[in-house]
Order: sequence, then C-alpha cells, then structure tokens
Amino acid sequence: MSVRQRGGQVPQKKAGLSSASSDVPNDQTNELQPKKSGVTAEWDYKLALFIITTIAFVTRFWGISHPNEVVFDEVHFGKFASYYLQRTYFFDVHPPFGKLLFALMGWFVGYDGHFLFDNIGDSYITNNVPYVAFRALPALLGALTVPTVFLIMWESGYTLPAAIVASGLVLFDNAHIGQTRLILLDATLVFAMSVSVLCYVRFYKLRHEPFGRKWWKWLLLTGVALSCVISTKYVGVFTFFTIGSAVALDLWGLLDINRKQGPLSLPEFGKHFAARVFGLIVVPFFFYLFWFQVHFAILYRSGPGDDFMSPEFQETLSDNIMTANSVGIDFYDAITMRHKETKTYLHSHPDKYPLRYEDGRVSSQGQQVTGYPFNDTNNHWQVLPAKPFPEDDLLGHRVKSGDLIKLRHLVTDSYLLSHDVASPYYPTNQEFTTVPLEDANGSRFNDTLFELRIEGAKGKSDFKSMASHFKLIHFPTKVAMWTHTSPLPDWAYKQAEINGNKNVQQSSNIWYVDEIPSIPAESDRLKKEQRKIKHVPFWKKYFELQRAIFFHNNALTSSHPYASQPIQWPFLLRGVSFWTQNDTRQQIYFLGNPVGWWIASSLLAVFAGIVGADQLSQRRGVDSLDERTRSRFYNSTGFFFLAWAAHYLPFYLMGRQLFLHHYLPAHLASALVTGALLEFIFNLDPVALEENVDGKLAGKGDKTKKGGGAGTKRVVPAKERMGGNGMLALWGAAGVVMAVVIAGWWFFLPLTYGRPGLSAEEVVRRKWLGYDLHFAK
Repeated sequence: MSVRQRGGQVPQKKAGLSSASSDVPNDQTNELQPKKSGVTAEWDYKLALFIITTIAFVTRFWGISHPNEVVFDEVHFGKFASYYLQRTYFFDVHPPFGKLLFALMGWFVGYDGHFLFDNIGDSYITNNVPYVAFRALPALLGALTVPTVFLIMWESGYTLPAAIVASGLVLFDNAHIGQTRLILLDATLVFAMSVSVLCYVRFYKLRHEPFGRKWWKWLLLTGVALSCVISTKYVGVFTFFTIGSAVALDLWGLLDINRKQGPLSLPEFGKHFAARVFGLIVVPFFFYLFWFQVHFAILYRSGPGDDFMSPEFQETLSDNIMTANSVGIDFYDAITMRHKETKTYLHSHPDKYPLRYEDGRVSSQGQQVTGYPFNDTNNHWQVLPAKPFPEDDLLGHRVKSGDLIKLRHLVTDSYLLSHDVASPYYPTNQEFTTVPLEDANGSRFNDTLFELRIEGAKGKSDFKSMASHFKLIHFPTKVAMWTHTSPLPDWAYKQAEINGNKNVQQSSNIWYVDEIPSIPAESDRLKKEQRKIKHVPFWKKYFELQRAIFFHNNALTSSHPYASQPIQWPFLLRGVSFWTQNDTRQQIYFLGNPVGWWIASSLLAVFAGIVGADQLSQRRGVDSLDERTRSRFYNSTGFFFLAWAAHYLPFYLMGRQLFLHHYLPAHLASALVTGALLEFIFNLDPVALEENVDGKLAGKGDKTKKGGGAGTKRVVPAKERMGGNGMLALWGAAGVVMAVVIAGWWFFLPLTYGRPGLSAEEVVRRKWLGYDLHFAK
C-alpha cells in the first residue's frame, strides 16, 4: 500500500523523516517552499473529526432505551452475559472476547445475571435488567468506528472531502447504526477490524524507520487489534488475511536487491520477518488464548453447555449432573440408551419392517429397531457378555471399554443385530433389527456381537451411566449404531431410524446410558460418593472446545426466514426483521442505507473497471496514468479493495446460515474505497512539476537553457496547480454524495430506531426492493 503525509498537504522533508510519509523522491522537495505549522495545516481535519465523532455518538445513543424489550439475537448474547455473571457453563459458536465485554459491563453496573433473555419481547423493565448499560457498549464501539474510518483516510494521506465521504457512509448507515444499538457482537467485530487497518497504516508509514519505539508500538497494536477481531468472531480471519497479504507484499519488497533504499542482507531481512511473525501472529495468538483461559476460569459451574462437551470436560464443572449421578454398569444390568445429539432412546417393538420400501428396495422383514423420544419400557436393554459367565458367578462383573457385548431387548426377548441389508432411508447404511434367542445363539451369533468403545477412554475404563459417551460398533461389519432427525413413515409410527453408519469416526455416532432401571432403589450402587472436581489441562479443554465450535458452526445449515445470500448483500436486496409491536405499528428492520450501499457498490465496480482499462491501455503502449498516481491507486485504494474482497468473497464458500450483518466489515471497506476513488476521479494527487526559483512553471516538454538557471523541482499541490477548481469540484461531488446519503438515512430512520410507528402507506413507500416489512396493510 501507499500512503502520503496526513491531510494531503505538500510533503515536507524533515530530519529523520523517511519516504514512508511520501512517495516523492528527495530531489523534488524545494526548501524555499513556505512551510505551514501542523496546527494550521490540519485544523480543518481536526474540526471535521470532532464534528463527525459527535454526530456518531448522537446517532448511536439517541433513544437507545427503546424498545425496552428483548430484540432479535439479544436472546443469545444477553443470555451469555448472564451466564458469565452466574459462572454457569454455556456453549456458543463464537470465541469469548465480545461476550466477556458484555459480562464486564454487567458487572460494572452490579447486575447479577438473574434474567436469561429467554424470549424476544420479554420486558427488561419488569425483570429489572440494566439493558441500557449492555446496549451502551456496542453503541460506544459503533460510535468510535466512525472516527476510526476518518483517521484511516487521514493517515493514508487522502483529502478532507474523501475522508468525510468514507466516514460519512458509515456514519449515516442504517445497518451500522441498527447493529450497534443492541446487545450484539458485530459492533465489537467491526470496530476491531477498523482499528486493525488503522494501526497497520500507521505501522506501514514507519516502514523505513524499522525497530524504533514507534515502529514496535504500531506493529504490536496491529497484532492486539487483530487478536480482538478473531477473538470476537472467527470471520476475523478475513482481517488477518487482509493485513497478512499487505505484509507479505511488503516483505517481498524488502527482499528486492534493487530496492530504492538499498538492499537488505539476509540476516536483516530475517529480523524484519521474525518481528512481523512475532507481532502479527504470536502476540495475537496468545491474546486469543488468554480470553479462553478467562472463559474457563469464570465458567466453573455446570450449565446448559455441558451436553456439548465430553464427560471428562464435564467432570471439571461443579454441580455437574452427569458426575453426580453416574453409576457403574455391570453385565446383566438393564439400561436405557440415548443418542447424544437427538436425545432419542434406543427402542424396539414387535412390528416388522415392510417387505418393500417406497423406492422398491427389499427389507429383511425383521423386528423394527427405532429411536423413540420418550421413556418407555420398550427402551430397556439388558447388557450381556459375548461369552456367558458361570451360573454361580453372574453378578459383579463391570462392563468396560473395548468389551464385546450383546444387547437383549427385554420386552420382546430378542437380541440386537445388524447385518448387510440396507436401512430404510440410507441404502449405504446397514439395517438394525432383532432376532430370537435360538438365532442369536446359533447361526446369527456373530451378527449380535457389538464392541463398546467409550470416547476418550484410557485402557479398560469402566462403563458408567451418564458419564460414559460411547459408540456401539458392530463387531463383524465395523459399522457404528447411528440415528438422525428424519422420522420414518407411518409403518414405524414416525419414530427415528436406527442404522449402521460406515463412517465410524463421525461424532454423531455417540450414545450414552440414561439410567439403569434394573438396580433396586436401596442398592449400595446408588449411594452417592463425595466427588472431587477433576482438573484437565488448559490445552485439552481448549482443543475440545475448538472442535465443538467448528463442528456446530458448520452444522448451522437449517433455513431461516430472514437468511440471505452473499450475492444479495452489496445491492441490499433484503434485510432482517428484528422486532415488531402490533399496538403501535413500530418495528425494527435491519437494513442498510440503500443509497449509500448502492453508491459504494457502484464505485467498487468502477475501481475494477479502471484497473482493467489501465492494464489494457498499458498493453497497447498507452500510459494514461503517471507512475505516482498509478502506484497510489493500486497500492492504497487497492488495499482497501482487497479488504472488501477478503471480507466478502469467502462467504460464497460457506454452507451455513448467512445474514446481512455478515457484510458489515466488507461495507466499511467499500466506504474506504468510495472515498479514495472519489479523490482519484478528480485527479487530486500531487504531481512533480519543474518550477524555476522565480516561480515560472515548466512542463515536461520545456527545457531550461544549458548552463543557465536550471529550474528546481518541487511538488505542486492540487489546490495551487488547479487554482482551487479541482478542490471545489471535489467538495461539490462530496457534498452531493453526502446529501443523498443523509436523505436515504433519514428516510429509513423509523425502521432503524423502531419509532415512530408508520402507517401502511408509509411502510409501502419504504419497500423499495420488496423488503418484507411488517404493517404494510
């Protein structure tokens, strides 16, 4: 990327100032040129920054107490804050940093976490919840995002109108405002992403003054900001890619032996490489781990997240039901087994599989084995050894991991079996059925053998109720007992299918024993012992949680009425209904500012078109841009375009549920591109012209007389070179853009703030692209 001196002012070479502040060679700076003080040169930027920041706080905090009810995903992130304050373990697919900030805010105001945000529309007032304090956190971060965008443009050397347009597109965007006024994570994500870009710009400007105090400061701050991005949501990896790509290009340039500043030796290059790895990978990773350590330290009580974790993990939590109620299982015990994910019981009844299924395949017509959601005596199975014990020594033999067992269905006195017959729904999976005793001990003996594999077991671990999560592996064919959520037809009473899954490693093959009904109530085996909370190393807990997070994140594939596709986002084809109130006809509809989004998306296409046209013209020997302008266009504006592409295009590869809010980081990047491109269109980049000492300008074709008064070169700013006309045109264009953007923002304001309520006619007028708004009739 390329940056200029802040404010787009004439670059001034000072002692120790490298070309990081300017791409203009040293011989083009005229010492006779009058200098302006920093205060005089930048007062307009500072004034604009103050005004923009003030408006950002007003737009984010105005009416933040409305509505005083739970809105949309506040049911999740408010709930998580309460769980933190109660020290109750929960599971979520996002890293902990953003949720910890909400918990911290609740702790600041003395909230005890008594309200669990169960339903959209639940009253905060009735339940005495400090919801305004919770909402103030994202509002604060959302407000600070706007001046951060302005600073990115300022530090990158863009003119004031360009900085105002870029920050104004975020300032007056209904989606950014709406998302930052509720208890949601996206304000933290977008703010951390923008700070990452700003810190990297500051670091890049010091690239020719390496290893100094400021150089290290901005490098480490970039790393910390990147850590905050990925510690909030895993889509923060897109910000890592953006910064990482720029760093890789920078390192590639440092490796060039013909670089203008002189070649670096390989040891010197190694220092640069190692410093960046430390600051941008090692430091962020350790901060990322730190938040998980805080997460584990706070959540030490058993809670709703227990079921997502292994029994070993659950044993680290106090008051864990699994740990408290687990009982060792002996051979000849009757047990009930439940599938870990679907919670259905392993069940059987006398009914048979039909001779033919709807697709024409033939079954074994054996006894049905199904999954049943309710407790029932048909769920009782007796655990038998593969080789019977002597009659006088039947009791007291504990079942262990790795044992070969048989399962007898008590009600029908038949034995569980799997064989090479296709299951009802999955032709590649095996059917599960039962056979009578004479077959189980005769020709079908091997088909009734199952290996018990306890997850995470070390050696011959005891088989326990609740605590032992296991896979039941058919011994001859090596398939795992499995079920799913699609119910069987009426002939199976809409119960779940049980079949043999050839993918033994699949995590959905896991079952557990819910209870042991055969144990008498007065048995000593049911006496509870005082159990100590188990300690598991951090790394083991961390990796287990990571696996669970990624698995469940990828499993979010179910449909949602307001889900959308990435192709729809840049054009703002649909939004999301957050909240409605029938009596007042008020609604919060999550939607961006259509005018601002369409302008930004159009200029993204213009950028791509300019790049294509420039490349084509160069191939034909036509040099339409000077070297400095082209370098700045590709490197600086191109860096912003890369940020947009990196935060947008990967969503096309995802199969999970997607919503409009996933585009917010990319929208911020598109605002940066818009501001930069607006300046480029008006050609306000300084170019080097020859100027004699007496002030006479000389173009490229002019020559000074040999030996007499050669002209000295200096950089002539656009204001001076164009007589103010160029800046006037740029200000005019910026004014027009901001006027229409503010108009669009104001028009959709009632949908963003949830008030006032709109009449049917007013709602219809806002259905520009057929938005599915409420109260249109």
